Amino acid sequence: MRAQFVLSEIGVGLRRNLTMTFAVIVSVALSLALFGGSLLMSDQVSQMKGYWYDKVNVSIFLCNKSDAESDPNCSKGAVTEEQKKQILGDLGKMTSVVQKVTYESQDEAYKHYKEQFGDSPLASSLTPDQMQESYRIKLKNPEQYQVIASAFNGRDGVQSVQDQKGILDNLFGLLNGMNWAARAVMAMMLIVALMLIVNTVRVSAFSRRRETGIMRLVGASGFYIQAPFIMEAAVAGLIGGTVACAFLLIARYFIIDHGLDLSHKLNLINFIGWDAVLTKLPLILATSLLMPALAAFFALRKYLKV
Repeated sequence: MRAQFVLSEIGVGLRRNLTMTFAVIVSVALSLALFGGSLLMSDQVSQMKGYWYDKVNVSIFLCNKSDAESDPNCSKGAVTEEQKKQILGDLGKMTSVVQKVTYESQDEAYKHYKEQFGDSPLASSLTPDQMQESYRIKLKNPEQYQVIASAFNGRDGVQSVQDQKGILDNLFGLLNGMNWAARAVMAMMLIVALMLIVNTVRVSAFSRRRETGIMRLVGASGFYIQAPFIMEAAVAGLIGGTVACAFLLIARYFIIDHGLDLSHKLNLINFIGWDAVLTKLPLILATSLLMPALAAFFALRKYLKV
């Protein structure tokens, strides 16, 4: 009987404040969708780091004849065969750092450049002898770039030592910045949702002050009086959380797998799988249930004296 009464009061409260209930649902849905999106973005960045850091190389670019005329690092002339043998031999001794060394000739560098930038106006004016020979070094630990840089920067025949990880760090820094911006918007939306929940509970408690007064007179407990209000907020929040979960599932399906089909169009990116999305849904649902319930509980202590 009591459970039936509480459930009926929940339905009455939700219908009586329909517009505010709808606002709570929308704000909770948006904020928790951003919350889930930021968690997935963090997972995506971590997965991309693991994927790309495993593929990055350190490149030792060797001086060519053009560099000898224009680059201060190559003031002693183009790299000689003896210098190349010496560099390769030193790399072979660094077995604790170096996993693999690949040599790229000027012809191979020119071919790769034409494949990547064949449409560029500059490509038509370049010749193979203007390209640089290089050693592409796969490190056992990408964080040990400085070991290679300190050993070979400034050496005769070496034009520069470049770390592809630095380029990736800039990209991941941008992605992390976007993720923090999404979290800031999420925090603001959560604050708005909490304010709406408090106001909804306040209005609901005020509109039913006569009923709660009668219940106090007949000896109803504080929890029994508060339960319908708390559960109203929890139900509205749970609906919003369900909408947020649906939004994340639809976004994953249409943006990555179908619709925009980014998983095929951007096959260089290792996208997170469905398991990453599904593991976030229970957290979102739990948050959508507990957050409004707690907000309503503390609001009732102020606006509903029992």
